[in-house]
Amino acid sequence: MDKYYYVYIMSSPNGNVLYIGVINNLIRRVWEHKEGAMEGFTKKYCCKKLIYYEYGQDVNGALLDPSTRP
Repeated sequence: MDKYYYVYIMSSPNGNVLYIGVINNLIRRVWEHKEGAMEGFTKKYCCKKLIYYEYGQDVNGALLDPSTRP
């Protein structure tokens, strides 16, 4: 089974705060953000709206600037 990694961006309701994360289970993580299930930045700033994501099989590549990828 292939493993995928997701780079995602969540925003606050007014769009003033953005959060960028990397995870291997996007559905679970977005649910955690929306429910406030974990303490931290996104709960404090109410980042509950998924505004962007992309995926790939290389976690290191997900963390690099796309312009530096081969």
